[in-house]
Amino acid sequence: MAITPGGSLNSVPTSQKQTLSSNYLDFTGGTDTTWAQQYLPDLMEQEAEVFGNRTISGFLSQVGAEEAMTSDQVVWSEQSRLHIALKGTVITAGSTNGTFTVISDIDGNIAGDGFTVADHGVRTNDVVLIASAGIVTQCLVVDADTAVIQVEPYDKANLTGHATGASASTLLVIGSEYAKGTSYNDGNFAASTSRTANEPTFKSFSNKPIIMKDYYEVSGSDASRIGWVEVSGEAGQNGYLWYLKAEADTRSRFTDYLEMAMLESVKGSNSTVVDTSLGAPNDGSVGTEGLFAAIEERGNVTSGISGVNYATDLAEFDAILAEFDNQGAIEENMMFVNRATSLAIDDMLAAMNSYGAGGTSYGVFDNSEDMALNLGFSGFRRGSYDFYKSDMKYLNDKGTRGGINSAAGSAAIRGVIVPAGVSSVYDQMLGKNMKRPFLHVRYRASQTDDRRMKTWVTGSVGAATSALDAMQIHFLSERCLVTQGANNFMLMK
Repeated sequence: MAITPGGSLNSVPTSQKQTLSSNYLDFTGGTDTTWAQQYLPDLMEQEAEVFGNRTISGFLSQVGAEEAMTSDQVVWSEQSRLHIALKGTVITAGSTNGTFTVISDIDGNIAGDGFTVADHGVRTNDVVLIASAGIVTQCLVVDADTAVIQVEPYDKANLTGHATGASASTLLVIGSEYAKGTSYNDGNFAASTSRTANEPTFKSFSNKPIIMKDYYEVSGSDASRIGWVEVSGEAGQNGYLWYLKAEADTRSRFTDYLEMAMLESVKGSNSTVVDTSLGAPNDGSVGTEGLFAAIEERGNVTSGISGVNYATDLAEFDAILAEFDNQGAIEENMMFVNRATSLAIDDMLAAMNSYGAGGTSYGVFDNSEDMALNLGFSGFRRGSYDFYKSDMKYLNDKGTRGGINSAAGSAAIRGVIVPAGVSSVYDQMLGKNMKRPFLHVRYRASQTDDRRMKTWVTGSVGAATSALDAMQIHFLSERCLVTQGANNFMLMK
């Protein structure tokens, strides 16, 4: 009988008293010669958190709210301005002693954009101010039946001296004046003198939700395998099962996507290929209007003074205040800015302190030599406006907007100013006026399906739902952002 030993039979002791790789376990998974360390390493099981809190969500939860919707779009209306102010072209003489040709309203809206030139609201016998080229003239309207308004100056022969370029002049209605014993439609002038009642107008806006999805998958074998690294994460997961961390990281990343999409998204306008890929009938059926796009379309954008970040002095903020005065004049505003702008504002405010040159007095207290010097400011008041400053991680993190701002050039975003409080708008779905935060997220939901943040598990691991030898965790949300009163917002670029 012959006995044949196995080719890798481990039964022969070493013939020499020395450290050999064959005497030790190979933890690296390589050949016998790859493990030459004599001593067992000191294993640090806890995974190091080298990036701090990696999530960026939280901006919308601070400044907005969330509400359910059951339709494919959300429609809301916003009030127009109360007083009548127009942009137009002056002819110094005209058929009388001056005419004003209406081109747009004071916000630049022309026909088809919430304003109709043929129904500008100026009427015969109105008293108006016409301003251009450093001249302001008070006039009486003698004919306003068309887009060409005929006026007679009160104290001048004509409108000589006013700028005659397109949209170079501004007209403001300040009142009216009638002769004794006359009615609204008396024929006081040669031209038609019809006077109709002004009706309030509004602007209607809409947005549509987008469907966002993601999933995580782990095989049944890997779900049963323990690792040697103790994992941890933002979602509170811990233990030695790696899939616990992977699933929670996927969930955290998807939560961040929900906010990033609401900030950055745009509506389709020239998206033939995107339309085809998503099975959409037209450009307007893809995309959604995010915060930045809404502000650029309907709000205000500041690029600093001369296109640079001049938050180091008050000139930019004075310009911002002047624009806010032209809009809703909401006194309390939140500033969410990147690091460079935050530090520039701190330096600007510190320079306003008479003791700042010596570095001895910052904030609301005098720093003693034993007290830590506080060089940061959380807010300030300028004129009648309060600004509360906060860093926006999304604009700083290299893995998000902070990583592309350096390559974005003039399109880089350094901050956003959001009005505090609520706005009152007419909700066409509910059929009544509602008070809501200026920013709020609408998500699809019904009695049978809530799509705010929908999660479900499929596969055969855990609760078996299919023959797949894996666990799939699915995430889905259908939502859009409603930016009400965008004219009160300021995007800092």
